[in-house]
Amino acid sequence: MRIFLFVFLCISFSTSAQFINYNQHRIACSADGNAQPDLAYTGKYNYADPDDWGATPAALAMLAKKKLQNKLVHFSYNNFMPSPAHTTVRNYMKEGVEGSIERWNFDPTVFFDVGTHKNQAIEHLQKELEKSSAENPLFFINMGPSEFLYQAVKNVVKNNKTASLDHVYILSHSNYNDHHLRRPNHHTIEQVISLSENRLKFKRIKDQNKKNIPTEGWSSYHDWSVWDWLKNHPNKDIAWIWTCMKKHKEKRADISDAGMVYYLLTDDDDGNPSKFKAFLGNQIEVD
Repeated sequence: MRIFLFVFLCISFSTSAQFINYNQHRIACSADGNAQPDLAYTGKYNYADPDDWGATPAALAMLAKKKLQNKLVHFSYNNFMPSPAHTTVRNYMKEGVEGSIERWNFDPTVFFDVGTHKNQAIEHLQKELEKSSAENPLFFINMGPSEFLYQAVKNVVKNNKTASLDHVYILSHSNYNDHHLRRPNHHTIEQVISLSENRLKFKRIKDQNKKNIPTEGWSSYHDWSVWDWLKNHPNKDIAWIWTCMKKHKEKRADISDAGMVYYLLTDDDDGNPSKFKAFLGNQIEVD
């Protein structure tokens, strides 16, 4: 355990020290949010963290607010591998993604439900990784476990395009996402970085969950009062985000993964409901 922690701290320090500031660069995201039971999993839960049911619309709203729709080049979801297709339960992630595309004019061709389009999703991310250069870097938002990213990076390496990974920047906030293994043969973020020959740049900001302090962070647990402004927002499209949040399986007010996008755009990892309110303002203008 001590050796693992030391190795992780060395990787985290060495890669985050090289992390550049975001400036209108390409963005890729991969989120979990699977609601379909994974009955072969032997862990505590056989579904994924429902925070992304609200966090994905919140994150996409922030990108749209800054008119960055054309900078989002990849968004995969339901990426809890092996990602069984949603056949017996409601696909909340798909609803949130399609609702965001419709409201804020994102390109639907860059979105992939891993449960039904796993190979296409991996190949699409692989190609975006391979495009990366000093003049055209890629920022990857790690909103789910690292196995999906591992598979895409493995394809890049097999395709002899490993040098492109020098210009890929991975942003995380969650020890859970970085290290959760749904299967014994799955991989952690450290293993992803090692596979890239330590080319990938990695930065983990502070955990965006502050469950015991509702006015701080992006998760107020069961205190919904700090989100009343969103529920009652005069703009119906922005108020729709609150509707997505309310679908949370454990009834928690949690959009913690959206805090990474807020950090990317503001360089502030102390986001909270009131800052989100100020960021969105009265409306999101769409060209």
